Amino acid sequence: MRHVIALDVGGTGMKAALVGADGALLHRARRATGRERGPDEVVAGILDFAAELHAYGAEHLGGGAAAAGVAVPGIVDEANGVAVYAANLGWRDVGLRRLLTGRLGGVPVALGHDVRTGGLAEGRIGAGRGADRYLFVALGTGIAGAIGVAGRVEAGAHGFAGEIGHIVVRPGGTPCPCGQRGCLERFASAAAVGEAWAAACGEPEADAADCAKAVTSGDPNAVRIWQQAVDALADGLVTALTLLDPRTLIVGGGLAEAGETLFTPLRNAVRRRVTFQKLPDIVPAALGDTAGCLGAGLLAWDLLETTDGTEVTP
Repeated sequence: MRHVIALDVGGTGMKAALVGADGALLHRARRATGRERGPDEVVAGILDFAAELHAYGAEHLGGGAAAAGVAVPGIVDEANGVAVYAANLGWRDVGLRRLLTGRLGGVPVALGHDVRTGGLAEGRIGAGRGADRYLFVALGTGIAGAIGVAGRVEAGAHGFAGEIGHIVVRPGGTPCPCGQRGCLERFASAAAVGEAWAAACGEPEADAADCAKAVTSGDPNAVRIWQQAVDALADGLVTALTLLDPRTLIVGGGLAEAGETLFTPLRNAVRRRVTFQKLPDIVPAALGDTAGCLGAGLLAWDLLETTDGTEVTP
């Protein structure tokens, strides 16, 4: 059965699947990334994992994978298959595509940025399915986005497209590790909300989910912190939709798990801010933590379409 390897590498764990031409998940596997062992060992672990998946396909599916798609965090040069920089993995200029192709015996490999890859999946087979223009925004430890156009995700000239978390929404505000002050992710990421709520309630372990629960119970400090985050997020999103004019705005990541506790005030805040702009549909992401892996599979099938002319529509 013709299939591809899909691998999503995170800072803590790796999710993988063997994906058929119809999008079916034929085999799934997970394992720890092992970043505590150092960057070289992380690369070795990825190569070993991919080789094991290839061998599994050969044994159980009648042949090895036809291609592989791999999603990784950080700055990614997708055209050249290089993981340029990933702070949480300690990577600089890792030629991951070349290494994987060599380990897999010449199998073609596509390398993608984790959020853009997840956004690709959300656009094609998730919450944005059918939308010709969409913006996917992930609210996690930071905030990142994926700009979807006609079934593809725009990487930009230098691989930085979609970095909405570094739109300055509060000039002169909180310093950001990127070197600017007042970046969106310093106010509206799950991490930022969690930090603010932990300080307000005096519980160092409290997080954004705890803040959301307190909002639903009417805690005034939680409501204040939550509304500040929503207002900052709406400011950043209106800037993005003014530039991009998406038909659908997909919001995922940890903060989006609050459901309508986030989406109802967010839709209202965005609506109040738009003037001439067309208001997009603002919807929750549909694929959860499987988006990166599913997107990696799509990258692999796309690669086959361009290399051997096969018409595949997963």
